[in-house]
Amino acid sequence: MTNFLPFEISAAEASRLLESGIAGLRVVDVRDPEEFQICRLARAELMPLVTLPNDAMTKLGDVEARILVYCHHGMRSLRAVEMLRHLGYHGAQSVTGGIEQWAVEIDPKVPRY
Repeated sequence: MTNFLPFEISAAEASRLLESGIAGLRVVDVRDPEEFQICRLARAELMPLVTLPNDAMTKLGDVEARILVYCHHGMRSLRAVEMLRHLGYHGAQSVTGGIEQWAVEIDPKVPRY
């Protein structure tokens, strides 16, 4: 995996990646469980920011994986990407604007809160 992927990826770019069927692509939701119950992206794995360092080591495994990380508005996911990259997951990227932007730009059926 290249170390030169930008920290952020737009909702549109993330949507294209998800539709491409790229092998090994992971989708990580770093919101709280209550938020995850309201709405989530397809294939999302819940790894709240507070437990992310431990979750990454036990659940993500392959440090070469491409990982899309999102939260509500994009702030927690940026912090999560910093953590993941520090742990060696250089394919981690934050979805700009989080699930809120996804609802606005990609799928208006996603509940907004």
